[in-house]
Amino acid sequence: MSEFIPIANQQAGSRADVAQKTRNRELTEMQVTITAVGPDNRGLADPIVHFVTSRGANIHEIQMYDRDYERVFAMLLRIEWPGEKASIGELRGEMNRIGQETGLEIRTWSRDASDRLPRVAICTTYRPEPALAVLRAIRDKRLNAEAAVMIGNRPSCRGVAEQFGVDWHNIGDEKGAPDNDRMVELFDEYDVDYVVLARYMRMIPASTCWRYAGGRIINLHHGILPSFPGPRPYEDAYSHHMLTYGATAHFIVPELDAGNQIINQSSFTVYPGTPLEEVKRMGEEDNEPACLVEGLRRVVDRVVELHFHRIACIDSPRSRTV
Repeated sequence: MSEFIPIANQQAGSRADVAQKTRNRELTEMQVTITAVGPDNRGLADPIVHFVTSRGANIHEIQMYDRDYERVFAMLLRIEWPGEKASIGELRGEMNRIGQETGLEIRTWSRDASDRLPRVAICTTYRPEPALAVLRAIRDKRLNAEAAVMIGNRPSCRGVAEQFGVDWHNIGDEKGAPDNDRMVELFDEYDVDYVVLARYMRMIPASTCWRYAGGRIINLHHGILPSFPGPRPYEDAYSHHMLTYGATAHFIVPELDAGNQIINQSSFTVYPGTPLEEVKRMGEEDNEPACLVEGLRRVVDRVVELHFHRIACIDSPRSRTV
């Protein structure tokens, strides 16, 4: 039996709560993340910082990336924007103007400025189970989010998107090499808040990570980090005669080894002598999807956020589960 129930029709019950929360915050402070990426030059950060501080914004975090041999500038600015003094529209307009003058690609993003549920892009390669689990959780209202689009570098998961009435785009060539520029275009076209790498088996370029920095890219790794990184964590753990296996949901950041970005981990235990094929089946069909859904829930419910490459547990009744 088909599970097709258009997810867009499932959201009405939660929208009113989100809208009320937004109205309550419009006249107070809003948390805003600004990212800027482009060709390197002198004084690129100055107009951005000067404008936000001149409007009374409080800077909570600032990061910059500038390497002469790459001639690339990247910046992240996390601020508390005084909504009672200036609108978020004014901020976005000024950032667009600065971007045109400097050649920077500037994005201004805030969860507090929208009356909608957070929009999620789900990226896949081969395995359908994690994406399927996320879509079921959204449909069943266990995740307060909206599936905006599914993107794959292989066509394997197209049927999952069609099953749930979600737009599908294949950005891979015949060998699975992704068109990363097209991926960014789709994120912008669908106005996504979060990017979910649901066993997406390709590296995300640093430039893309900077464009959506600040805790907007969530990855599912099919092993326990930091013990078993890499593409074959089941095999690596099995070779060490492990009886406990697991999965990790974590934020992606531009700089590798920048710290602890783990959102959620889940594990399962097997008996000695369990074949590797059975271990992988248990992990791929059950443990990994559950790990991703819970990790994404913590993000969209704002139980956790990424501050200075570290996980910050926000003061919330639901944060007791972390």
